[in-house]
Amino acid sequence: MGHKQQFILETMVNKAIITVVGKDTVGIIAQVRTYLAENKVNILDISIVQEYFTMMMIVDMTKLEKPFEQVVSELTNIGSGIGVQIKCQREEIFDKMHRI
Repeated sequence: MGHKQQFILETMVNKAIITVVGKDTVGIIAQVRTYLAENKVNILDISIVQEYFTMMMIVDMTKLEKPFEQVVSELTNIGSGIGVQIKCQREEIFDKMHRI
């Protein structure tokens, strides 16, 4: 694949990182997953640590039909409602923040 084709492919995917941290309760994954599906956000990868509930997802927001900031706010509100902290960051911001 040439550089131009690779660039086009990479720009077609609008990735974000969603983290969920808190006390494990029934329905956390279901509520987050349902919200994402309703907003046409595709989960590309998911990792869960169960002892202290921690979930990290890489998602594709290419088909999202509302402002990214609105999704961030709505996910924060969902987290508050179920007793966990949900953060959503664009992948490039997440990468820059976690570079050593």
